[in-house]
Amino acid sequence: MEASPRRPAAPSVSPPVDFVLGATACCLACVFTNPLEVVKTRLQLQGELRPQGSYQRHYRGVLQAVAAVSQADGLRGLQKGLAAGLLYQGLMNSVRFGFYSHTEDIGLTQHPGGTLAAGAVAGALGAFVGSPAYLVKTHLQAQTAAAVAVGHQHNHKSISGAFEAIYRRQGLLGLWRGVSGAVPRVMVGSSVQLATFASAREWVARQQWFKEGSWMVALAGGMISSVAVTVAMTPFDVVSTRLYNQPVDETGTGKNYRGFFDCVVRVSEKEGILALYKGFGPAYLRLGPHTVLSLLFWDELRRVPYWQQAT
Repeated sequence: MEASPRRPAAPSVSPPVDFVLGATACCLACVFTNPLEVVKTRLQLQGELRPQGSYQRHYRGVLQAVAAVSQADGLRGLQKGLAAGLLYQGLMNSVRFGFYSHTEDIGLTQHPGGTLAAGAVAGALGAFVGSPAYLVKTHLQAQTAAAVAVGHQHNHKSISGAFEAIYRRQGLLGLWRGVSGAVPRVMVGSSVQLATFASAREWVARQQWFKEGSWMVALAGGMISSVAVTVAMTPFDVVSTRLYNQPVDETGTGKNYRGFFDCVVRVSEKEGILALYKGFGPAYLRLGPHTVLSLLFWDELRRVPYWQQAT
């Protein structure tokens, strides 16, 4: 899950500028957390049954996965899919921030349950708009040397080549393949994060472990909140990754899974229920820093005098 749409305290800027700055902040955070996204994708894909009947298992944990990716693809391999990840962050969060801000302006968030509802709908809309970029990101992050490959290898040469290949083979709707897993994933994460992040941060502040106003308060609150978010979100994340990365036939139908619930059943039956929590470690380690970095960058960008003059 990405940064909460809840705005940090900072000088007021116009809504259009605020949306752009919010998306930019999440993109900047993505640069730092993308390596963990690569590792998470590999861990979530391993264990799928190959067509010839063998299982793929190459990564035994976060640190071993980082070492394996670096050895197979070089240090640059840890930033695979970064361009697609930045595109996804920009598209998804501009929609999320924009919609959530609108619900605040019309007073929807003041009603009981309004914050959770607005966060869930904002997340669903953002996930839908950003789904094509997430699809390409997953394909690119899964690609690696044959010796350590997991999941289907799409062998795209570039981000533009990936979009072109998917559109040519499956048409426009093919770019939204896997969205049935992405929308509930972001809705759940957005709702849980909104419900826990502020409370966790306030609890940390009351413990007085850090100086008042320290950025460590937000970081610690984010890491505590991320436990709940990761527990709630990881099964949806695993299913989403599997749906996005699976090969398809001539009609665009997935060869491994027929849809969200079919994927849940097949993964649970063949790999055990705990397989739905593959990639939990890197997902947790990514969520806290990504949330804090996004909010920190957003706050600092909004304090730039130019934006105050522009409004």
